[in-house]
Amino acid sequence: MSLKVKIIGAGSIGNHLAFASRQMGWSVDIYDIDHDALLRTKDQIYPDRYGKWDETINLYKIDKNPNISYDLVIIGTPPETHVTLAQEAINQGAKAVLIEKPAATPNLKGVQELFQLYKNTSCKVFVGYNHTVGRSVKKMTELLSQNVIGKIQTLDVEFREHWGGIFLAHPWLKGPSDSYLGFWEKGGGSCGEHSHAINLWQHYAKIAGMGRVVDVNANLEYINDGKLNYDSLSLINLKTENGFLGRVVQDVVTRPNRKWARAQGENGFLEWYCDQKKGVDTVLFDDNRNKVTEFEVKKNRPDDFYQEMKHINDILNGKIIHSPITLESGLDTMLVISAAHISAKYKKSVEIDYSKGYVLDAISVKN
Repeated sequence: MSLKVKIIGAGSIGNHLAFASRQMGWSVDIYDIDHDALLRTKDQIYPDRYGKWDETINLYKIDKNPNISYDLVIIGTPPETHVTLAQEAINQGAKAVLIEKPAATPNLKGVQELFQLYKNTSCKVFVGYNHTVGRSVKKMTELLSQNVIGKIQTLDVEFREHWGGIFLAHPWLKGPSDSYLGFWEKGGGSCGEHSHAINLWQHYAKIAGMGRVVDVNANLEYINDGKLNYDSLSLINLKTENGFLGRVVQDVVTRPNRKWARAQGENGFLEWYCDQKKGVDTVLFDDNRNKVTEFEVKKNRPDDFYQEMKHINDILNGKIIHSPITLESGLDTMLVISAAHISAKYKKSVEIDYSKGYVLDAISVKN
């Protein structure tokens, strides 16, 4: 299937997904509110990363929006704009919409309205937690679903990474204060920016049959100096509807980074490492027989986004029925992000009631 793709946002993620879309053979138009950002894409970001500029890609100022219909709309803008732009894309008849993570801001403004709109249309909506569709996570997911380690007893996921790497990829930013990244209420900080860890924890728990997260107890370390207000470290304990307990750690200070997951079962363990060695993801399997089996997946940075585009294509073609990056999955992660901030504020555990929808009223502080 050949798709016509609209990418909103000419930053780092927009360039990654533009290149991945072109690898799929799709036509790509990139939009931004800033003319300088479009020039930077053409003259700097894209050619520096991929060798040369792709002349087939069209660049548009968002206020010069031409009357073009798109199959796939990709939203790579700051989180506070995600909901409105996704609603517009659905209403304009897109077949699919991909929202970069996190799906929204922790106040969940407009999220339930977006969810209802999505449920009332045939549009497929995804949130960009692309690790869950990467080949190494697929391998660990496969082993978990095969019950090779028996019933899981513990599950831990960490995304600990100094955000200096983010700013190397965004050299036009002087630091976190220049974007949403330095403000947790705008979807930044460790809880928002590294929410891949929360999402992966939810993904693995679901595969293992442990259900959705209903209880969150979090400690967050906030940096608020008048110019910045973000969480540099988030320590989150989670409990599912089946009573299963686990832990997520996210930070923006660790060097070298550690992106890791471990599921301990009655009959062994599984571990996942992202970039344990340069250009390699690793899955370890131990069946309590003192023999560790190692699976290595070679990749480069563009592979993460190519696998994501390939997955969306397979969904649209009907080759795959179930997706781990649906809007529902992304919004379940948003609820945990919001719950973590509320738990840290009140220094108490909080409960999530999914029957109330994707609103702050679904999160209540436990007495």
